[in-house]
Amino acid sequence: MYKFFRKTHKWVGVVIALLIIIFSLSGIILNHRQTFSSVDIKRSFLPNEYQYNNWNNAAVRATLKVGTNRFLVYGNIGIWQTDSNFVKFNDFNAGLPKGIDNRKIFKVLRTDKALLAGTLFGLYKFNPAKKQWTQLRLPVHEENVVDMLQKGDSTFVMTRSNLLVSTNLKQFEIIKLPQPEHYDNKVGLFKTLWVIHSGEIYGVAGKLLVDLVALVFILLSIGGVILFFSKKGIKKNKADKTKRDKWKKTHKWNLKWHNRIGWITGLFLFVTTLTGIFLRPPLLIAIANTRVKKIPLTELDTPNPWFDVLRRIIYIPNEKTFIVSTSDGFFTFDSEFKQEAKRFDIQPPASVMGVTVLENMGSPSLMVGSFEGLFRWNYKTGEVYDLIKKQSYVRPVKMGPPIGDYKVSGYCSAYHNQQIFFDYDLGSTNLNKKTKFPEMPENVITQSPMSLWSLALEVHTGRIYGVFLGIFYILVIPLGGILVLFTLITGIVLWFKYHLKLQKGNKTDKITL
Repeated sequence: MYKFFRKTHKWVGVVIALLIIIFSLSGIILNHRQTFSSVDIKRSFLPNEYQYNNWNNAAVRATLKVGTNRFLVYGNIGIWQTDSNFVKFNDFNAGLPKGIDNRKIFKVLRTDKALLAGTLFGLYKFNPAKKQWTQLRLPVHEENVVDMLQKGDSTFVMTRSNLLVSTNLKQFEIIKLPQPEHYDNKVGLFKTLWVIHSGEIYGVAGKLLVDLVALVFILLSIGGVILFFSKKGIKKNKADKTKRDKWKKTHKWNLKWHNRIGWITGLFLFVTTLTGIFLRPPLLIAIANTRVKKIPLTELDTPNPWFDVLRRIIYIPNEKTFIVSTSDGFFTFDSEFKQEAKRFDIQPPASVMGVTVLENMGSPSLMVGSFEGLFRWNYKTGEVYDLIKKQSYVRPVKMGPPIGDYKVSGYCSAYHNQQIFFDYDLGSTNLNKKTKFPEMPENVITQSPMSLWSLALEVHTGRIYGVFLGIFYILVIPLGGILVLFTLITGIVLWFKYHLKLQKGNKTDKITL
């Protein structure tokens, strides 16, 4: 068994060393999105799947009419101004920070007072005199604005954890959203594992600790490869004492620190790997609907029942209610946010990645779009109609992947009153099979690179391997994770075996790789 562990630890470790390094580097980037937000990668350097074609890759989230013949188109491409024919596009991002990540737009809202843009990193107001955007500070820690709406003279701004309101766009008040009915003060197991894996569970300190774990993974991987080749160097230079001794010195020093660092950090390495493999399909499916108690004294242990779950909001005037989409489902609130929120008994299809489209189709129906598809949902009766397939929606009996046949990333009705939806892979499609949406202009494509963070996400989640593995890319994370766990376990076993021998007096025994 000892020989088996030694051989497998050596060979498996060498084989997956590069994969570990890639995952570790991408993980560090993912942990510091705002830090890397100004760094972009030209899409022309990337595989075809990441090139813009027909407004794919979530290029467009929505559109907004701002004049007689002026429209704004926004999404992952930032904000662009166009005419009613959607042919000529002019850059409308002046004032937003450098970097395409800083131009990731969730919502553009025109009120009686101003033109507002909700972005990944904050709320912006357009200054007509200077013709550029200026940031409005919000009194909350996280300023990822996911949605906005106007009700009377009040502007509501929703972040992932809070709902704020203002009547003058100078002072914003945080609305204390009432908890939902039958609130159990629990959180999804997926979210728990996510914040443990990233370190966010203990804020900045936790993220830095996980960064350190990633660096340890890199050091152990590089050290393991050096050990592998230094052992070969020793054997190859048996006749040359000088070279052999040099290789032995390198081998001994690396082995000492490889073992020492490995056993000291083993638990952290194990937990980071184990939590990671449950954050992607197929193992994700097993935990998707599981809820657990909040871990005390952590970022999750907050009195805010809506922490990091808010996604979209819409107001129904004739019913004087708000409907809010969250990562835990759809809820209804009274107009003053006084009563407990009520969860709809029958939920529309909505991907765990979040709702991308939420439009009023006339009470009591809403248009709901996500990576599950595009649907008309009667929130009174629970009836759901598939707008793309033109048929009643039939809920699957068994739980499958968290995506449907169409990954809807945006919607537009401003183009000659046509119903255009945007599929993440396919791009723009007319629901009524009529007028085709105009092609994506070259100036929009060239000025819309991919952020380094987004590329790191594709790498870290394994999606980028789909370029040459196809659907089997989903096995990269679970299989790679299992191999890493196996390498960690065998390494710890070998270390204990070595030290047990030392305790028995066999001090001349050496652990070799």
